[in-house]
Amino acid sequence: MLASMKKRFASILVALVVMFTGQMAQAQCVNGINKVTGEKCSNAVVSAVPFLRIVPDSRGGALGDAGIATTADANSMHYNPSKLVFADQNVAISATFTPWMRALGLNDVYLAYLSGYKKLDERQAVGFSLRYFSLGNIDFTDDMGGSLGTGRPNEFEIAAGYSRKLSEKLSAGVAAKFIFSNLATGQRVEGVEIKPGIAGAADLSLTYKTPVNAGDKKADFTLGAAVSNLGNKITYTQSNIRDYIPTNLGIGTAYRMYLDDYNTLTFTVDFNKLMVPTPCDNPDPAICDTDGNDVADYRELSPISGVFTSFSDSPGGLQEELKEVNIGGGIEYWYDDQFAVRAGYFYENYSKGNRKYFSVGMGLKYQIFGLNFSYIIPTTNRRNPLDNTLRFSLLFDFGAFDSEE
Repeated sequence: MLASMKKRFASILVALVVMFTGQMAQAQCVNGINKVTGEKCSNAVVSAVPFLRIVPDSRGGALGDAGIATTADANSMHYNPSKLVFADQNVAISATFTPWMRALGLNDVYLAYLSGYKKLDERQAVGFSLRYFSLGNIDFTDDMGGSLGTGRPNEFEIAAGYSRKLSEKLSAGVAAKFIFSNLATGQRVEGVEIKPGIAGAADLSLTYKTPVNAGDKKADFTLGAAVSNLGNKITYTQSNIRDYIPTNLGIGTAYRMYLDDYNTLTFTVDFNKLMVPTPCDNPDPAICDTDGNDVADYRELSPISGVFTSFSDSPGGLQEELKEVNIGGGIEYWYDDQFAVRAGYFYENYSKGNRKYFSVGMGLKYQIFGLNFSYIIPTTNRRNPLDNTLRFSLLFDFGAFDSEE
């Protein structure tokens, strides 16, 4: 498909794959060694629709992409729907705009995210989110450079969630999603018509929050866990060979200290692992394709089988499985619930994508209005689609009206 599109489109898709799967020149690999550099090859986990794993809000983006156990806000649907019932306000909505690949001079590629929640009572809450990823205007061409028309590839996700307290300290949440990916609808590659990819998925999550002793100061400890994007495979043709969507297991903790009546400090860290089979990188077809049908065995697993297999299928055993865990965390300081400063760090192993960067940000809140900013500072030479990009989120906490009455 990429051969029939403008180079700009190819660069966008390659950037997505590199950023979220770390796929690197596997064609140069023989027995796990790069023929050019002599280094061990990457064997990153690959999935379709990687836009589902883009951290959509500026607060989490400033905390090293962490957000599973932080205090609940309107963007909690992405990280952990179960914590919505612990939110301080009854109603909140957030809108985030993230420019994409501005460092390459692209001005019409972006991610937009709208989300919110409503607490039904002290024990129940509902949430929603809409994620839209635009790849801009694309000129499609054939292999000879002839025009095949223009298009505007895009992808979106619609989600609705429910959160309920199981006790005063424990809550559970569930969310249902509809995923639509339109990359080259109507185009044909080798006689095969490209169609939109469609999938359904669910999120399952738990949150445990409890007060803890911190000397003479109050503090909260929160532990969260979420399985995201658990759903069917996706395809852009009528082929029976479908691609996994990015099912993910996330576990996060947060420790929030109330320094005094005006100042709070939160430390948080998230651990994430894609529950998608690791690609078989052995050139011997008898190892990767035992049934001889020219399709690697790991690609033929069902979504549920793929989830369980993902914890024990790495060629390097447990050591490599641990390398597939991404770590992100940060510190958040609030003054009088009106001004916030944030900093974080994200780490991914070299062989699994090599994303490493610091993140910084700030937040402002006045009555019902809030505004968050974040900025990424890379620590490697790996290009990031968010390099030199300031992203921002606008929040509306309508529950603030109730506190003024």
